[in-house]
Amino acid sequence: MEMAKLSVPVIVVVIGEGGSGGALAMAVGNRVLMLEHAIYSAISPNGAASILWKDASKADQAAEAMKITAKDLLEMEVIEEIVPEPRGGAHRDYEASAAFISEALVRHLDDMKGWSGDQLKQDRYEKFRKIGSVTFEPQATIEAPQELVEVDVASNLSGNAE
Repeated sequence: MEMAKLSVPVIVVVIGEGGSGGALAMAVGNRVLMLEHAIYSAISPNGAASILWKDASKADQAAEAMKITAKDLLEMEVIEEIVPEPRGGAHRDYEASAAFISEALVRHLDDMKGWSGDQLKQDRYEKFRKIGSVTFEPQATIEAPQELVEVDVASNLSGNAE
């Protein structure tokens, strides 16, 4: 949690597999970026499959359910940007990969230019707190029968119920 206390911008770039305790540490960045073919999770798909189904061979099923791809995590607002990779992947062209990452870093640093240390810390706190929070839109409204809605709780608690 030391990174959460820093008074400077913290930008994290997941370039391959961001996992386990390191994934938790990276989540406190003001900005979390991922290369387009990277994965990011608090547990490996093998580990999750072993825990959930007692069967590591279901790792592909676990990975799908865990939503660990850059695209999934951007949609869930866990990360801020997907950094493109050169054709064939980042490992095929280090210089192009570095240029894509550099451009994204400079842009995000420019966005935070002039922020105070307190603003940066508050931004990290708010970002970290919203990870994992979800909202659901109601699918239908169900009308409860009136006799179930009208209950005098105070009378029931005091023993004066009719």
